Amino acid sequence: MHFTAQDLARTRVADGADPLWETVLSLHSLRDHRAEPTLAAWRRHAVRQGPGPLRTLLPLVPLHGYFPDFLTPPAAADGVEPGLEAVMSTPRARLRAELDVLAAQQPLPGWARGIADGEPAALRQLARSLRTYHHLAVAPHWPRIAQRVAADLALRTHALGQSGAEAMLRTFGPAMRWRAPVLEVDYPIERELRLAGRGLVFVPSYFCRDEPVALADDALPPVLVYPVSAPVSAEGPRLRGYGSGALRDVQTRIGARVVTRFAVRAATRSGAGVRSQA
Repeated sequence: MHFTAQDLARTRVADGADPLWETVLSLHSLRDHRAEPTLAAWRRHAVRQGPGPLRTLLPLVPLHGYFPDFLTPPAAADGVEPGLEAVMSTPRARLRAELDVLAAQQPLPGWARGIADGEPAALRQLARSLRTYHHLAVAPHWPRIAQRVAADLALRTHALGQSGAEAMLRTFGPAMRWRAPVLEVDYPIERELRLAGRGLVFVPSYFCRDEPVALADDALPPVLVYPVSAPVSAEGPRLRGYGSGALRDVQTRIGARVVTRFAVRAATRSGAGVRSQA
């Protein structure tokens, strides 16, 4: 990521976790079977909610590789509902272009055509799925998310306020290395992003795992979502154990119903890349 003096002046850290980024990235953590006790209680809670919204969301957010930028609009910084309004208001050309990129990576169910065509009913169903999953799986965990993010933000904002943007950029190691005027970020593909005076918004995330995540389209306002670094407690809510079998059953049923007739061409948008995955 290439910075100018103007970019440094416009670089900031978001005020807190973004509810739609957390919702989307949690779908990665839901399917990541690494033995990590800090997320075990949350997974048990999430999978017991049943397959409802996951039938819509899992095909759009694969475990690895690209997922559409329109699922994480900047309006979600103001809350879930403003974010969902922005999702439903995404221009049709952008919906199709981003789903073209996803379809080049994996087959999409037939119903995804409705989203690509901007059909109001399909977009309302997508918004309902995001809302329901967030309400059932993410919102109950929000106090822990907020606590972790607040601890991380204290470090970043202190560095920014006391010593400026360059000092803050040095707090993100080892996954990010500031070598003025370039920020090098661990990422699964080689990629160059010139901020060109737009600045950069760092978004702290509880569910972002391992590597930061950026928007795929370089033309969008630059955002870098990063995993919070605060210590994690292994304690979690006392929940009944439903096991990961429930989720495997959901994925099996989704896979059996994938319709490959959603034939779309490979997108050639400038700047479309692979996101880092949690």
